[in-house]
Amino acid sequence: MKKKVIRIISVVMIMIVAMTAMSICAFAEGGNVAGAIEGTWKSASGQIKQVVNNVVFPIIDVILAVFFFAKLSMSYFDYRKSGHFEWAAPAILFACLVFTLTAPTYVWTIINI
Repeated sequence: MKKKVIRIISVVMIMIVAMTAMSICAFAEGGNVAGAIEGTWKSASGQIKQVVNNVVFPIIDVILAVFFFAKLSMSYFDYRKSGHFEWAAPAILFACLVFTLTAPTYVWTIINI
């Protein structure tokens, strides 16, 4: 029992020493942290906007299009089996698809980038 407590205390002490030895203080130039963050955001916002417009939105559009056509075909097969066509799920997926297809034109004015 005593050995186990000594081992736990030694491991904790080694971790504390390692964390303090490997940590570095970062200072903003002139002590203006907000200015440093704003400068970084202004330089990176163009790249973020380009990646989101060219990668993220098209991936979401493809996923929603696949889900829309899959749900539409499943609804059609249910219609052939039961005689009742369920429009709710395909309509919701279509509305989401239209929303994400048109999002790059207005989302950046909402976010102010």
